[in-house]
Amino acid sequence: MRDIMTYVKQNKWKFLATVVLMGGLFFAFKSISKSEGEPTELRHRKLLSTIGHLLVSEHYSPRKIDDVFSKDVFDAYLKVLDGDKNILLQTDIDSLKTFQTKIDDEIFGATISFEPTASAMYERRAKEIRVLFDQVIAKPFNFSENDSVILDADSLSFPANEKERYERWVKIIKYKTLERFVSLQEERENRVKAKPDTATKAKPAEKFEYKSDSVLETEARAAIAKIYHKKFEQSDKTFTKEKRFEAFLNCITGLMDPHTDYFAPVEKRSFSEQMSGVFYGIGAQLGADENGVKIASIQPGGAAWKSGQLVANDVIIKIAQGAEEPVDIAGYETTDAVKLIRGDLGTEVRLTVKKLDGSIKVVALKREKIILDESYARSAVITKGNEKIGYIFLPDFYADFDRADGARCSKDVAKEVEKLKAEKVKGIVIDIRYNGGGSLYEVVQMVGLFIDKGPVVQVRDKEGRTQTLADETPGTIYDGPLAVMVNEFSASASEIFAAAIQDYKRGIIIGSTSTYGKGTVQRNIAFGKPLDSLGIQTEYGAVKLTFQKFYRVTGSSTQKKGVASDIVLPDEYELLKYRERDNPASLDWDETLRAKFQPWSNGSFIDQVSAKANQKMANDTAVVRFKQNLQWISTQMDRPVFLEINKYKAYKKQVQQVMQQNESMLKLKEPMQVAFLKADHEKYYNNPDKTKQDRYQAWLKLVAKDKQINETSNLINEIIFPSNLIAKKVN
Repeated sequence: MRDIMTYVKQNKWKFLATVVLMGGLFFAFKSISKSEGEPTELRHRKLLSTIGHLLVSEHYSPRKIDDVFSKDVFDAYLKVLDGDKNILLQTDIDSLKTFQTKIDDEIFGATISFEPTASAMYERRAKEIRVLFDQVIAKPFNFSENDSVILDADSLSFPANEKERYERWVKIIKYKTLERFVSLQEERENRVKAKPDTATKAKPAEKFEYKSDSVLETEARAAIAKIYHKKFEQSDKTFTKEKRFEAFLNCITGLMDPHTDYFAPVEKRSFSEQMSGVFYGIGAQLGADENGVKIASIQPGGAAWKSGQLVANDVIIKIAQGAEEPVDIAGYETTDAVKLIRGDLGTEVRLTVKKLDGSIKVVALKREKIILDESYARSAVITKGNEKIGYIFLPDFYADFDRADGARCSKDVAKEVEKLKAEKVKGIVIDIRYNGGGSLYEVVQMVGLFIDKGPVVQVRDKEGRTQTLADETPGTIYDGPLAVMVNEFSASASEIFAAAIQDYKRGIIIGSTSTYGKGTVQRNIAFGKPLDSLGIQTEYGAVKLTFQKFYRVTGSSTQKKGVASDIVLPDEYELLKYRERDNPASLDWDETLRAKFQPWSNGSFIDQVSAKANQKMANDTAVVRFKQNLQWISTQMDRPVFLEINKYKAYKKQVQQVMQQNESMLKLKEPMQVAFLKADHEKYYNNPDKTKQDRYQAWLKLVAKDKQINETSNLINEIIFPSNLIAKKVN
């Protein structure tokens, strides 16, 4: 989840006080900063100790780091190493239990023993699994045996011995192969049933070769072998000793609360890039296939384009930072390769690529500024009869405070609103589904676009001091009908926005029963000296620390409870345990005093509209069936899976039927009439980056097919805010 982390401009003096408060930690870490040839063990010990002291002294509500905490870290790290419980043995776990109550001592300076011991044990066992896998996949499977496999690791214990582990892997691989085998059978039968199209002059299709079940079973095992070998290779490349130690640190921070994290230097840079929407790279989009990571497209005007040496489908073999030793990226995921290619402005990255003709070439490029404008706010116009509804999509509450001309979501949304007003829309829908949050300062500014002025959110620190952040600018840029779309993945800053709009009765909240439920504030605390001019990367990375909680103007926290929608729409993720309340480490819900604010006068009307719409949903037989299907699906998550082919096929058919029913519920029979704004014509139809232009056009088509957007725009168009009640304040 993205996190709210920046409100420096509204809290200048408090921010400076915090910096002074943290000065001791910065100084302490600087005094033990890394020197040439410093042993990894010593560096890890210093980092762990510093993080431990930071958590105890500065976390909003720190857990006591004692033997109980130590046992929780023990369990959490084992879950990181072997969450599926099919690598380590119970004897391994028993031998590690000697460390169960010693990790707290290690956090405060004792020699680190548990993590390196567990890590080495994992590495040894993982090598055994490679051999075990090849033994299992080499033999044909018999799918007529009446057997099943349990995939829910929480209901399993670790294998008692190597024999039990082997048998567990046999079932896992048999299940994976069965999935693939049945798919190949279905493809074969579809080809048999298909008739050649004699009415067209199209080229004849490739000659169909009927394959027996034994051949398909062999092909299925070969496909699974290829997938797993790639996974093993990727794990060897990316889940290194250092990465495992970073995961161990995150087990510790994550037990304080789910949003306190340790970022290694590269990860911290990635987080900063995500927040700002700006990074320094070569201007190429990457993809991956069976050949590895490759160039998918080249951005016009970027470093890759200007070099003239890279083209789409070039396969990247190695990546080097300037003249340093190149890293072989065979087995890397695209995201891992991207992290190596991005870096600091003006620095050099060297790509070793394999061209389409098989030749190998090394291409040296200087990183340039890249703006991820596709992650910024965008809008469209939905036509309903004779009326136009404005639609704004906001994927993040982004903010680039490091640059004077940096992107700000509140300014961008204001521009989109003005463009929609020029299109003479009747109402506006703001879509913050899947929006995980971002800048606290920006969400305050954005609420201010729609309310006259007043408090937006209250923030409380660990000492119990509460501060109210308010929109101080009188007036609004838009006072018409407003709806905000949310779902269970709308978190943090999204919840502040939705809560303020709801509490002021300024608009109607539509979506899942409630949002994610993250009511905490984080800040990055960097360790060690800066590695770039902006301080985005530092020598030892950073901890994203929870140091405050926020509250609605009503005084209620959004923590765990989230924001309840005024109108609840069918949602396929409703019963999945993704929300804050489903994490045992989450901080508790509480409340503070109510702030003084004046709601808009149409609040009672919103209540009437909500009651009417919800009643309609409750009486809709299709919606009732949708919910029943979801309930059934949720009960299937933990059940054993059949390995006998006929039972597997019957169950698969049942699941597919239920899923298809629900998918049809979420799809429109006919797409809406959705168009780009006149002001955006060049972006959609004369964009110099043709691949980006295609993606923008594809986005419009997705909006047109979205049933929830359709329902929301219908409410705006038909029943929300009669003209005599629009945007009038209480006198």
